[in-house]
Amino acid sequence: MPKRKYKIADKVIEVSSIHELVHEYCKEYITDEAPDFSVTITPEDIALEKQKSDSEYAYEGLPLPNFSDELLEETAVYRKIAEVMPDYDTLVFHGSVIAVDGEGYLFTAKSGTGKSTHTRLWREYFGERAVMVNDDKPMLKITDSGVVAYGTPYNGKHGLGTNIAVPLKAICILTRAAENHIEPITREQAYSMLLQQSYRPANSEKLMKTLALTDRLADGVKLYQLGCNMDIEAAKVAYEGML
Repeated sequence: MPKRKYKIADKVIEVSSIHELVHEYCKEYITDEAPDFSVTITPEDIALEKQKSDSEYAYEGLPLPNFSDELLEETAVYRKIAEVMPDYDTLVFHGSVIAVDGEGYLFTAKSGTGKSTHTRLWREYFGERAVMVNDDKPMLKITDSGVVAYGTPYNGKHGLGTNIAVPLKAICILTRAAENHIEPITREQAYSMLLQQSYRPANSEKLMKTLALTDRLADGVKLYQLGCNMDIEAAKVAYEGML
């Protein structure tokens, strides 16, 4: 059984897998430090991921996928890590984080709205000033002095991400609009989206920790809503609106 250690969001995780592909996926995060916790994957974990995947596709009325056991194991590792991270004041969040001049901006929205497209516009607009932190599942550590966004191996279908940590300056909820505009929103306006996009553990104790962390997240960063038309001007409008 392959076993290696990875440092993700400042925590060292020992991963024991059935297949080697998991370790290829996480290779940029490898470390020799002592582990904070360990994750072991069993054939039952892979079978459960297949069952969940099939159920989701069936619910959407889509043909059932034919994911390999290796890919299902990657999801199982991600899920087991995400279940533990609330113990370390850290959330796994569904969104796209980009840093400009060392400060992070997180864009989140319903699937298909254009998070990845919008952060691509930021990379085009800012050039070398912009660095992708994570394009799908960053980790957010909630501290008394603010929120830190971390790159993770789980960086989306395009593999856009960097093994770095940046202070998170703002969270922006994306919507489609004919003209670009941005405005601050309250925690009450943002909260349902923040909760929806946070990984919610199955364990009840860790779920309660996640809810408490989501409350602190809502209070710990500035919150915005951006209506955008996916023209490069959207990057300028969004950035200047969050200064």
